[in-house]
Formats: sequence, C-alpha cells, structure tokens
Amino acid sequence: MQAPPILLMDESTSSLDGPNEVLMKHAIDRVAKDRTVMVIAHRLATVVDSDQIIVVNHGKVEAVGTHDELLLSSDLYKDLAEHQLLV
Repeated sequence: MQAPPILLMDESTSSLDGPNEVLMKHAIDRVAKDRTVMVIAHRLATVVDSDQIIVVNHGKVEAVGTHDELLLSSDLYKDLAEHQLLV
C-alpha cells in the first residue's frame, strides 16, 4: 500500500491529555514528511508549528498565516492563543 500524499486529521488530539497530545503531535510530525497534512483542531498547540494556519469563524475564513503572523493580524486568533496560554 502506498502512503497517501495528503492526510486529513480531524480533531486527532481532542480527547487526549497533555502528555499524550504531545506524543500524538510528534507522531503526526513524523508521518507528515513529504506530505500535505490538513489538521482540524480547536487546541492551537496542535497547529502552532504549522506552515499555514487557517482561522475559521462561523463557517468563514477569517485569517490565514503562521502563528506569529496571526498573533499580529487576527484578534480572534490572538484571543484564542491567550486563552490557551500560547503567548
């Protein structure tokens, strides 16, 4: 079986505790090499190191960028990051 070029991860860490979330993130990072990975997540820690983050609010794209770019350009993202203690 050939490895798929695109992986879709939908809330893959939502029911995990902190230590297991870190293990899952490392596993995703390993399988992501040479692939496109789309991650749907409410926990920003899951996507903070992503090349691009798309912020969706009420079904509409509100902002796109890296973690650092979004902290400066998106009030919603900044509020979420502050709430989740990522800043």
